[in-house]
Amino acid sequence: MEIDSVINGNADAVMTESAPPFTPSPPAPASRLSQLTESLKLEHQLLRVPFEHYRKTIRANHRYLEKEVSSVVSSVGDLADNNWSKDVTVSRLTSLVSRLQGLKRKLEEGSNVENLQAQRCRARIDHLDSADAENITEWNNTKLKRILVDYMLRMSYFETASKLSESSNILDLVDIDIFREAKKVIDALKRREVASALAWCADNKTRLKKSKSKFEFQLRLQEFIELVRSDSYKQAIHYARKHLTPWGATHMNELQHVLATLAFKSTTECTKYKVLFEPRQWDILVHQFKQEFCKLYGMTMEPLLNIYLQAGLSALKTPYSFEEGCTKEDPLSQESFRKLALPLPYSKQEHSKLVCYISKELMDTENPPLVLPNGYVYSTKSLKEMADKNGGEVRCPRTGLVCNYTDLVKAYIS
Repeated sequence: MEIDSVINGNADAVMTESAPPFTPSPPAPASRLSQLTESLKLEHQLLRVPFEHYRKTIRANHRYLEKEVSSVVSSVGDLADNNWSKDVTVSRLTSLVSRLQGLKRKLEEGSNVENLQAQRCRARIDHLDSADAENITEWNNTKLKRILVDYMLRMSYFETASKLSESSNILDLVDIDIFREAKKVIDALKRREVASALAWCADNKTRLKKSKSKFEFQLRLQEFIELVRSDSYKQAIHYARKHLTPWGATHMNELQHVLATLAFKSTTECTKYKVLFEPRQWDILVHQFKQEFCKLYGMTMEPLLNIYLQAGLSALKTPYSFEEGCTKEDPLSQESFRKLALPLPYSKQEHSKLVCYISKELMDTENPPLVLPNGYVYSTKSLKEMADKNGGEVRCPRTGLVCNYTDLVKAYIS
C-alpha cells in the first residue's frame, strides 16, 4: 500500500524558532499489523464473486451480440442474392432496422450492467486498500456486517439483509443479486421443476464443462424419472434419445441404471431402483446446485459466520464443554454452539487456565486463586477488594455464603 508524501509548506522556507516541532506519530503495534495481514488473507471471496459475475455478464453480452450480428448479416445477404419486389425488400429492411434498434437498446442495457459490476469490483478493491492498522476497529465492524449479510442471504432473509446493507452503506460489498438468482433456482427445484436449473446450466455451460460438472446430467436424469413416474413411457423414451444419449460416452453406467426404470416402473420394491423415485432425490439436486453455484463464484459452502465461529470455538472446545456441569460462561454450554463445534477437534491445553468468575481476569501467580469453604474458587484480587469494602468479609456470588477473608485457602495451579 503506497502512502503519498505530504509537503509541509515551501521547501525553501527557513525554519524559525516559532515553528512547531514535528512529532511523528507512533508506529502501529506489531500485533495489530499482524492481525490486519491475517484478516486480509481471508478476503478471497470478497473479490472473486463480483469478478466472476462481471466475466459472466461480459460473455453473455458478447454471445448475444455475435448471434444477432450474424443473423442480420445473413438476412442482408439473402436480400442481395434474391430479386425481391420493392415492397418486400422495404418490409424486410424495415424489419432489420427494428432488429438493430433492439440490439442497440440491449447493448446499452448490457453496458450499464457491466459498468455497475465494474464499479462493484472497484469498490471492493478500494475497501481492501483502505484497511490500515489505524482504522482496524472500524474496518472490522464493516467486515462483521458483511459476514452477517452473507449469513442472512444464505438463509434467504433478503429483506433484512437489504436493510442492513443500505443502513451500513455496504451495498457494493455484498452479493444480494447473485443470491437472489440462486434462490430462484432452489425454489424451483423444491417445487420439482428443472427448467430454471437447466437455464442456469445453459448460461454457465462453458464453466460447468470445464469443471467436469455432472449437474445438468443429473437434472436430465431426474426429468426422465418424472416421466416414468407419470407412466409417460413413450415420451420418456423420446426424451432419453434427445437429451440423455449425448451423455452415454461418459456416464454409461448411470444412464443404464436409470433407463432400467422403464421396466421396473415407479411401483417397484427393488431397492436399487426404488431409491430413484424417492422425494429426497430432489433434495440431493438442491444440495448439488448449491455446490456448483459456490464453486462457480469461488464461495465457501458454509456461511462465513459459521466458519469464523468455528475458528473461535476450536480454541475453546474441551471434553468438559459437553458435560452437564459445563458453566454458562462457556459458549459451548449452548446447544447451537455445540452443534457447530461437533466436527472440530478438541483444543490442546498444555497448561490449566482459570478465569475468575467475578472479574473475568486470568488467575495466575500474580493473581492466585483462593478457595472458599464451600469449594468455589475466585481470584485473590477480586476477593481482597470485596473484603476491603465489607470489613473483612466476602460473599460467594453463586451460593450467597458469607465468610471471613482469613478463612480462605490458597490454591495452586498445576
